Amino acid sequence: MGTIKRTFANNLTGAGKFDATQLDSNLPAANIANSSVTNVSALSPSLGSAIPSVASDPPSPTLGDIWYNTTTGKLKNYTSVAAAWASGGNLSTGRRHGGPAGTQTAGLYSGGLPFTATAEEYNGSTWTNGGNMNSTRTYLSGFGTQTAALASMGFLQTPPGPSTAIEEYNGSTWTSVNSAPAARNFNAGAGIQTAGFTTGGEGGRTDTFEYDGTNWSSGGAMSDQKDRHGACGTLTAGLAFAGEAPDGLVTASEEYNGTSWTAGGNINTGKGNTAGCGTQTSALNFGGGLTLTPNLSATEEYDGTSWTTTADLGTARGGLAGAGTVEAGLAFGGDSSTATEEFTPSFNAARTVTTS
Repeated sequence: MGTIKRTFANNLTGAGKFDATQLDSNLPAANIANSSVTNVSALSPSLGSAIPSVASDPPSPTLGDIWYNTTTGKLKNYTSVAAAWASGGNLSTGRRHGGPAGTQTAGLYSGGLPFTATAEEYNGSTWTNGGNMNSTRTYLSGFGTQTAALASMGFLQTPPGPSTAIEEYNGSTWTSVNSAPAARNFNAGAGIQTAGFTTGGEGGRTDTFEYDGTNWSSGGAMSDQKDRHGACGTLTAGLAFAGEAPDGLVTASEEYNGTSWTAGGNINTGKGNTAGCGTQTSALNFGGGLTLTPNLSATEEYDGTSWTTTADLGTARGGLAGAGTVEAGLAFGGDSSTATEEFTPSFNAARTVTTS
């Protein structure tokens, strides 16, 4: 892409932008308007020798490359864009500890506290009420898609107490199906409606129950007792992380192969009432609080080996829910919040160079 002269490169800021006050006379002030250099009509000879002029943006630039696009009249560079959470549409009813399912553009949130049987559906911009569950409950787990979801166990309002109840959703109505082997609440689950699992639960549970779309069976036991934790992935490539145990907060994550659990990387911040999304080798863990921890906005990303801190949620909260993938994550509810946030991971892109 050519060599950038040191005297010129030193005027690039950390975000790949120009400090216009220090540009030399090779770039006339008349070419800078609205604190930008987007209206440069031509490069002076001295700059032209340092920065290549091209008729179209290069197809495979290298991070840090800079060029002048003669067709658009813009100075461009290839830079890293930080991961970020952005506000989405608000839930109709603020609540926590409901059952999540779906994706960033087709999400589902069922039940929760204050006690409700309401299910809401997300289309990527707004939430609307779907069909109500047959039972009113909170502290449940959920998995599947918006049109083929499962709500698992939890704590019933009437009669009050942990439940074995299972309901399936088809996008409009809920149907009660075969009960789980044992009552659980504060459990976490993942997978699809015909091949999923739920694990852990209040009272120091380590057991895993597997669902094949009709029947439940016992799976492998986790090494650590967990409740108020997060889970994601599939029945044969699952992940459970964080949470609370009788002796304190959990930092461990565990990976499931459909038969047994093995140790994964530890998260950086132990926390309960947390949520997450993604797969066993590409996952997010975000939020937390309410019980042993204060409300948190911290988000961590997992690559199958280790957890790395990334962009914080805009709204710190515990008891929230998560759905989707690392590439398109969704966080919603928590505490009494109606807030929904959408995650975009860091990425490299060609950007117009500005001085702002």
